[in-house]
Amino acid sequence: MGTFSLSEVKVRPLTKEDLEAIVEIDAKVLGDKRPEYWRQKVQEGIRGPVKSLVVEYEGRVVGFILGTVSGWEFGVPSSFGWIDTIGVDPDFQGKGIGKLLFDKLVKEFSKQGIKKIYTLVNWNDWDLLSFFKAVGFTRGELINLEYDVKD
Repeated sequence: MGTFSLSEVKVRPLTKEDLEAIVEIDAKVLGDKRPEYWRQKVQEGIRGPVKSLVVEYEGRVVGFILGTVSGWEFGVPSSFGWIDTIGVDPDFQGKGIGKLLFDKLVKEFSKQGIKKIYTLVNWNDWDLLSFFKAVGFTRGELINLEYDVKD
């Protein structure tokens, strides 16, 4: 990779051509390829109220963020932004790519009058929790509930 600088990256809207790169980043991070899952996510990410971005370095996608504008969900009575997924190639983690994506997404949300952004993070995912804390997230008032369906 050589010397890396954020000034050398390009942030742009997600396109369907980014699917393969996103599948590869996800596989590097989680260890499993999920092309069908990402095909659906990318299709959602290029239409509707979704705000999804990628970061390119030397013509290669090295990070992505999928966000949505929502409202009246989960008992929240106003429009809000939702961060669905953020992914950064492990070779580029810790270099400011995630923060850059987050900042750009916040600007996109702000253009639409969004004043609050939500996301969900696994309690045991300390790296992701640390990232969201570092960019200014705090624990919200909503509580995640789950139910195991028994056969």
